[in-house]
Amino acid sequence: MADGDESSDELIHVFWHDGMLAHTNSSSYGVFDTLQDPGFLDVLEPHPENADRVRNMKSILQRGPISPYIRFHQGRAATQQELLYFHTPEYVQELIAAGKSGGKFLCSGTCLNVGSWEAALLAAGSTCKAMQHILDGHAKLAYALVRPPGHHAQPSHADGYCFLNNAGIAVHVALMSGYKRIAVIDIDVHYGNGTAEGFYERDDVLTVSLHMNHGSWGPSHPQTGQLDEVGRGKGIGFNLNIPLPNGSGDQGYEYAMEELVVPALGAFKPEMLVLVMGQDSSAFDPNGRQCITMEGYRKVAQIIRQQAELHTGGKVLVVQEDFHWSTFAIKRIRWAVERQLNWG
Repeated sequence: MADGDESSDELIHVFWHDGMLAHTNSSSYGVFDTLQDPGFLDVLEPHPENADRVRNMKSILQRGPISPYIRFHQGRAATQQELLYFHTPEYVQELIAAGKSGGKFLCSGTCLNVGSWEAALLAAGSTCKAMQHILDGHAKLAYALVRPPGHHAQPSHADGYCFLNNAGIAVHVALMSGYKRIAVIDIDVHYGNGTAEGFYERDDVLTVSLHMNHGSWGPSHPQTGQLDEVGRGKGIGFNLNIPLPNGSGDQGYEYAMEELVVPALGAFKPEMLVLVMGQDSSAFDPNGRQCITMEGYRKVAQIIRQQAELHTGGKVLVVQEDFHWSTFAIKRIRWAVERQLNWG
């Protein structure tokens, strides 16, 4: 993988580091994300956020049908100063200490283990580097293929498998570079509560989340994702939650994008778009049940591309979040991509 300055609009610049594979939520198996053995099952599951998922994603990009349009770039670790753009000093110190001591259980389903802290730093730093690549004029479209995910991580604590808010930290990189209005659009199946919390009192960042109507899941996730969470202080009106019923599917997401997200972007007029991309809203994901197909994701991406061309000169940073695909789903996705390419 080598850095380059190819700025063609046809290219996707992917930022990746092998060190992110070192993170494990646990060395054991259990029931979904509990990693506990109830004692009566023959087959236990790995944690749903595991390295094999992203290995398959990377291999599709490297060897799949769209590989001619991909340029890989080496990621890097985030600096402590970058972490403090979004997170509190106390929380950063807690994570540093946990990394040095060999790990810590942070909240339900979220464990920082040996190798996790280094991987989290690489995820945050690689996202910052992807953002900087756009800011420096080397690309219009950059993709931070990172793990651990980040959109549930709040300024002062971990949540939902997330330690550091990768997208949130990268947004601050753009703000500190002089950008005045940045929009974050999150289509992960779960509410992007950490990102919303980090910008809840600001009017220079519009946070939009389309998610399954799941509400709060406990002390680590007090936000509900409902319509009345609109921001606080001067941030009122700059957090848009779009809770969707289970099984909304392609047409539901397209309608929400066209009728709610597009007008919000038109009023806000962002200078940069950040797409927080969790594919656990896929029809093939065993966790979410939003039933989006490849065509649905394609339509959402087209709308984002159109809005970027209209408002930002085409500049979009894509940040990877969760997905829990099976081998069957990976094969199905490859078939769909090849089919789309054949359409020309």
